[in-house]
Amino acid sequence: MRYSREHKQETHDRIVKKASVRLREKGAHGIGVADLMKEAGLTHGGFYAHFDSREALVIEAFAYAMDRSMEHWRKITDEVSPERRLALIADAYLSALHRDNPGHGCSIPSLGAEIARESPKTRKAFAGKLDEMIEMIADFIPNVPRKAARKQAIATLASMAGTMLLARIAGSSDLSDEVLKAGKDGALEGARREPAKPAAAKKPREKQN
Repeated sequence: MRYSREHKQETHDRIVKKASVRLREKGAHGIGVADLMKEAGLTHGGFYAHFDSREALVIEAFAYAMDRSMEHWRKITDEVSPERRLALIADAYLSALHRDNPGHGCSIPSLGAEIARESPKTRKAFAGKLDEMIEMIADFIPNVPRKAARKQAIATLASMAGTMLLARIAGSSDLSDEVLKAGKDGALEGARREPAKPAAAKKPREKQN
């Protein structure tokens, strides 16, 4: 039976969506192709009708996950002032809800360490999405020169992802809650910090006769 192009694309998208959740829950090597296809309601043999390799699926799945994270950030910041956007992202990111639902959260704390050991092709794809995420956060830092905003965005994202990783290591415990609070306080403090103003140029001294 021959399926339409639309049906094939819908099936492809369903596999990617399922894989993006399971990869964040189980890790890049924590679940096999057969299991992923089964969860999508398909047979193992149909995999190569949609993907050239397992690596191709992994790349699409984490790209999908990172796109969803950025889409979520746009949604929650859509109606707030530019000055509040970064703080709102940090507050949502460093939450118990995000900690306890890795399958629907940011890919960086879930897959970052594993992706760093993957092939150059996979790392390059991940780095491209990471750069998009950094640029988006920099857009949420108003009244700052672009280079400085990007630097702050990198530091903020690194802090948030590192905090989430530590919180998940600690599990749902008092220590985990403490880690989340400390990380959130640090991120929010950085988000509220006023940009340094350039020093006023000194006037040349007048020559005395």
